[in-house]
Amino acid sequence: MTAARAPAAAPRRKPRQSRARHTSQALQEAFVRLLVEKGYAAITIREIAAVAGTGLGSFYEYFENKEDLARVCLHLRSKALLLDMRAAVAAHAGRPLREIVDAVIDAQLEVHRAQPLAWGAHYLLERHLSSPEAYRKMYDRFVGEWVGVLEAANDLAADGQKKDVKEVARVCQTIIYGLVAHTHIGTGGRPDLQALSRQLRGALHGYLASTAGVA
Repeated sequence: MTAARAPAAAPRRKPRQSRARHTSQALQEAFVRLLVEKGYAAITIREIAAVAGTGLGSFYEYFENKEDLARVCLHLRSKALLLDMRAAVAAHAGRPLREIVDAVIDAQLEVHRAQPLAWGAHYLLERHLSSPEAYRKMYDRFVGEWVGVLEAANDLAADGQKKDVKEVARVCQTIIYGLVAHTHIGTGGRPDLQALSRQLRGALHGYLASTAGVA
C-alpha cells in the first residue's frame, strides 16, 4: 500500500515577503516624492497610497500613520549613509588618514548627489520628527563609524598624542553632519557639492591635523 503523500509545504512566505517589501518601498518612495513637492504638512495618506499605486488598506498593513512612515524613511536614509561610510572605510583601511577621510567625504556626497531635493527635505523633516532618543542613537552609530576611520588609518599619531579617539570621532561627525545638513537646508536642496566637498575637506583635515597629529 502506497503511503499517503505528506501535504507539500507551501512556501508562499518568500513571495509574500517580496511583495511586502515592494509595497513598502513604493509607499516610501511616494512619500519622499510628495514631501519634495508639497511639504510634510500638506501630504495625506490617501495621496501617498495613490502615488504608490496601492490602496489605503495596504498602507495600514505596513504603517500606523503618516508619521510612522516618515520616521521609517528618515531612519532608512540615515542608515544608507551609514552603510556607505562603512564601505568606504573598509575599502581604504590601512591607508593614510587623509585618504580615508577623503573617501568618506566622497561616499557621503555621492549618496546626496542623486536626490539633493529629497535630502534637503529629509534634513528639514528630521529636525521636526526625530525623537531625541532616536536622534542620539543614530548619531552615536555615526560616531562609531568615525572611530573606525581613525583606527583604520596607518599614520595615526602615537597614543600620547591622540587625545580621546571617541571625542575626535564625535567632532568629525558634527562637522560633516552640520555642513551637509545645513547646506542642503539652506539652499533648498540645491547645494553646490563641489564647494561643499572643498569645505568638508578643509574643516576635517584642519581639525584632524591639530588634534590627531596627522598633517
